[in-house]
Amino acid sequence: MAEERVDPPFGVRLRQSRQEAALSLRQLAARVGYDYSYLSQVERGRRPGSAHLAQLCDRELDTGSTLATAFALHRPPHRPTPRPTHPPTHQTIHQPTHRPAAPRPSGRPPVELETVRHGLAGWLGRSSHDEWSSVAAARAAAFTTTPSADLLPDLTADLRALPEIAVARPEELAVPAAELAVLMALTVASLGRVRAAAEWWRTARTAVEGARRLQGDDSGITTRVYAAEAWSGPAEGRSLPEMLAVADAAVRCSESARPDDDAARPADRARALAARARVLALLNRSAETRQTLCVLREIAAGLDGPATPFDWPRYETDRVVGFVLTALGDSVPAWLALDRALAGCPRVYVRERAELELLGAECLVRDGEFVTGLSTAMRVLVELPDQWHTHYLYDVAGRVLAAVQGKDAGRPAVRDYRELLRRRPYGSRSVGGGSSTAPTQE
Repeated sequence: MAEERVDPPFGVRLRQSRQEAALSLRQLAARVGYDYSYLSQVERGRRPGSAHLAQLCDRELDTGSTLATAFALHRPPHRPTPRPTHPPTHQTIHQPTHRPAAPRPSGRPPVELETVRHGLAGWLGRSSHDEWSSVAAARAAAFTTTPSADLLPDLTADLRALPEIAVARPEELAVPAAELAVLMALTVASLGRVRAAAEWWRTARTAVEGARRLQGDDSGITTRVYAAEAWSGPAEGRSLPEMLAVADAAVRCSESARPDDDAARPADRARALAARARVLALLNRSAETRQTLCVLREIAAGLDGPATPFDWPRYETDRVVGFVLTALGDSVPAWLALDRALAGCPRVYVRERAELELLGAECLVRDGEFVTGLSTAMRVLVELPDQWHTHYLYDVAGRVLAAVQGKDAGRPAVRDYRELLRRRPYGSRSVGGGSSTAPTQE
């Protein structure tokens, strides 16, 4: 009777395939974005690996689906989520489960149809202001749940249709125009087009000036536009002193709003204070930063709005505190704030959760947990679906690298991570595919 053939375990098959491809552990680890020590443990059967790792290795080793099949055949019944080889000393940040967004319909209505629809809405009795305010609110809500590349065509269609409608009632549409311009600036910056983003920030400011001229004092939209620009500016490479001046202007506008004005919301002032605290922290002005944080905590207490660029979700306070304290080097309280923020951040906000994890990785590196922090950051970049990679994400990922100090800066893992940062999926190709695409500066 013929002896039954037994397929080798996943780790054994992985080692065989790697050796056949004449790659070292470090070389394969750099390509797939995992720490080489973790891959070593997988090959020796001390770690189970994952289906995602198997798929990445199949792609890099050109083995078809051999490794994915080997993992599926020997998959443990209760496989734990892959963890770094050395657990952190602090409370562990919850690991999110990222799922690719559902495919969007390939066809979109022509821009002309959007213009016709908005015109028809006005003819049916709905004011242009109501129509476009709803559009801006819908796009703002979609900003946190939609990949930037998918949101861009919709924003483009809106902003092409808006001028034709605004000719008749410019005073009604200045505020929605400013809000849509902010969303466009954030979206194109997410895709690495920071020069285009700077132009859209100028357009948003022009819209704010129009709102003031046509409607009188409208400090609410002014605060929102200035706060959004000041928060985003550092990641876009804008001058920190310039962004501090913009943040200060946002704070002044929020303080001068009329008490009976609906736009004078606490969320607007919270956004302005958050932007100011962020820039001050990056300037290493610790005392002013902490004072601004104290005021922010008082204003934000009790706020619980939807997570859009124009509102203030409850977890946002912890997110801001976590970023600011990390920049100031207070890694332990920063870690705890980020942990609370990640626990409160809805799982559908894939992009924000990834940024929170990267900030947690920076805390670990700053606190001496070099291996754990770098492994966490590499895992986030590799496992996050391509459509959620943004310029802002890589700005945070770069902070993890900048936190590496002294002799650790020369370690092979740092070189691997630096190589991983050069691959920008939002530019063209996928992480792990050997691309080296820099963000476009247009």
